[in-house]
Amino acid sequence: MGGKSDSKVAYFEKLEKLLEEYSKIFIINVDNVSSQQMHEVRISLRGQAVVLMGKNTMIRRALKGLIPSHPNYERLLPFVKENIGFVFTNGDLKEVREKILSNRVAAPARAGAIAPVDVIIEAHNTGMEPGKTAFFQTLGIPTKIARGTIEISSDVTLVTKGEKVGPSEATLLNVLNRSPFTYGLVVNQIYDDGQTYSSDVLDIEEEALLKQFTSCVTTIACISLAIGYPTVPSVIHSLINSYKNLLAIALETEFGWEGVEELKDRVQNPEKYAGSGAAEATSGNSSGAAPAPAPEPEEESEEEDDDFDLFG
Repeated sequence: MGGKSDSKVAYFEKLEKLLEEYSKIFIINVDNVSSQQMHEVRISLRGQAVVLMGKNTMIRRALKGLIPSHPNYERLLPFVKENIGFVFTNGDLKEVREKILSNRVAAPARAGAIAPVDVIIEAHNTGMEPGKTAFFQTLGIPTKIARGTIEISSDVTLVTKGEKVGPSEATLLNVLNRSPFTYGLVVNQIYDDGQTYSSDVLDIEEEALLKQFTSCVTTIACISLAIGYPTVPSVIHSLINSYKNLLAIALETEFGWEGVEELKDRVQNPEKYAGSGAAEATSGNSSGAAPAPAPEPEEESEEEDDDFDLFG
């Protein structure tokens, strides 16, 4: 009895020490993972992370004893179920997760196992004798006899992801020498400085975050402008809209200021600025061809009137 008690105390102390030393934790599922795989994962994480396994009852008891002084640890309790373990780290989460997930091994389909992926049997010649045709017919697999052997005539989804593998399906896969599943550690959840979230969050790129942030800012600005409540995103729009209104008032009244006089003059005397617009268009011509010379306007000055009088 003393030995078991001492081992529990040692485990509690180790868990407490790791929780204090590391701020990030991967909660992993180790179903169908062999001890050799765990050994290889530990080696790959050496220097970056520490793996700690244990019985769920011991983990819960240890966490509950630490919650009074560390309330954030309560966030871990809902995930202490099934066959789980902890990976403690202070390193880059993406890099550590890649190492956790990279060690996977192929395994045959066992009857009663939950299929992690769809299993598709491609059309091919099995090399099996015609006497086993009934076996394929039972599973609904279309076959034909070609050169004295059974040939699967079209692709068939034998097992669907999330469903249990039946005895007949497992037998067929073994006969065909297929190991359709791969098993390894699975990251259930991430604990990071008191917060828990799915590992899918690590797959979100910076561009997507910026796009989402911009969309939220735009929404806040629209709502603020609609209800007339100023916020940081809407203030700049309010200022611009107010200035536009002020310009409209200045154009319709005698009210004005130094910066708006030219604008009012442009609106009231557009012909005065027609030449400047043509000059800007000419200077902005990037085709490289010399612009055609503009025809000289006919002079309708007082000199013409004088000449007419002289010859009259």
